[in-house]
Amino acid sequence: MRTDSLQDGVRRTTLPSGLRILTEAIPTTRSAALGVWVRIGSRDETPAMSGASHFLEHLLFKGTEKRSALDISAEIEAVGGETNAFTTKEYTCYYARVLDADLPLAIDVLCDAVANSVLAPADVETERGVILEEIAMHDDEPGDEVHDVFSEAIFGPGTALGRLISGTEETITPMTRTQINRFYRSRYKASEIVITAAGNLEHAKVVKLVRAALAGSPLDHEPEQAKPRSTTRHKTQRPATVVRNRDTEQAHLVLGGIGITRDDERRFALGVLNNVLGGGMSSRLFQEIREKRGLAYSVYSYGSQYADAGLFGVYAGCAPGKADEVLKLIRAELAAVAADGITEAELARGKGMVKGSYVLGLEDTGSRMSRLAKSELLYGDLMGVDELLARVDEVTLQECNELAADLFTQPMSLAVVGPFDDDAFAAAS
Repeated sequence: MRTDSLQDGVRRTTLPSGLRILTEAIPTTRSAALGVWVRIGSRDETPAMSGASHFLEHLLFKGTEKRSALDISAEIEAVGGETNAFTTKEYTCYYARVLDADLPLAIDVLCDAVANSVLAPADVETERGVILEEIAMHDDEPGDEVHDVFSEAIFGPGTALGRLISGTEETITPMTRTQINRFYRSRYKASEIVITAAGNLEHAKVVKLVRAALAGSPLDHEPEQAKPRSTTRHKTQRPATVVRNRDTEQAHLVLGGIGITRDDERRFALGVLNNVLGGGMSSRLFQEIREKRGLAYSVYSYGSQYADAGLFGVYAGCAPGKADEVLKLIRAELAAVAADGITEAELARGKGMVKGSYVLGLEDTGSRMSRLAKSELLYGDLMGVDELLARVDEVTLQECNELAADLFTQPMSLAVVGPFDDDAFAAAS
């Protein structure tokens, strides 16, 4: 067992099994946040098992040899705490937030659920129905659906990054308990797991509690080598226009293209550039499309970075009859930034937005806990707050303008959800 002291008072212990524990002590709080993070997400599934990570996320709260599903929720709620989970394309997280005195309970409950779930056949069938309802509910939210359509347009239907995190009715319906259990036991290895905690705590006590909670479990074994995720740039398909016909009152649009990978040094410049383009009420897109013309209530830009790929997009929700005009304005703004760049004043404002958002986002224990996990899981290192702020300050106008010229001049894909025929935007391709 090895323990290291990292930046900002963070400590990390690596257990003999390869499982890592990171904590940040915040003595001024009376709460603690705990997360069990597994480096397995929807991109790690085969096409036939699409949705398995999300299915498993549901099932791990359904009971262990020690606890029923009711016990798991009731023990945390009885002390006023909360627990939940979520799945992304590259990891799954199980988390709890409790009073500091109840952290030992949270550790025992979450570790038990993640390590020792029984996946009872009856629970598999119950949760299958819940997930199918969740998929149907998502289909009724066109503002969410359009982002999935856009990912499919960028990465290709059926690809690791193009598939839905939830899976589809066609993959979830036939998935068996045996298949899910095999996925669970083959992928949930100690070397793929990071446990993080932040709040009024002591690192040594957290480590001791985690070791006790996992003793004798499948996660208490000799280390197995973690499978490295590919760092070869993810293949993308040719720019496409994808229209999903829905009887909606609004047209939901996402226009964009290939972005940058997670470890690209230009990610700091992209954060600044994104804020200038569409990151707030003072952004170019918001001012041009909403404030000046009143064409949309919501308009913003965003970027997503993965281990070997990335994308950027601009979203707008508008009346169907205004979709062509909104798209024309988005394209014009992207072209203007690519050709002429941003100004010094915009650069300063963009930096301030990035730094303020980051620091203000660390004002609670849950955010601190998440920061530790994402740094360890995704980057393998923790960048201190001051170091990150310094990196943002170092971003130059030239870096932002060169990045804009690189990203915003490429052929772009368009995703549309609304009352349109398939060829309604053919001329916009």
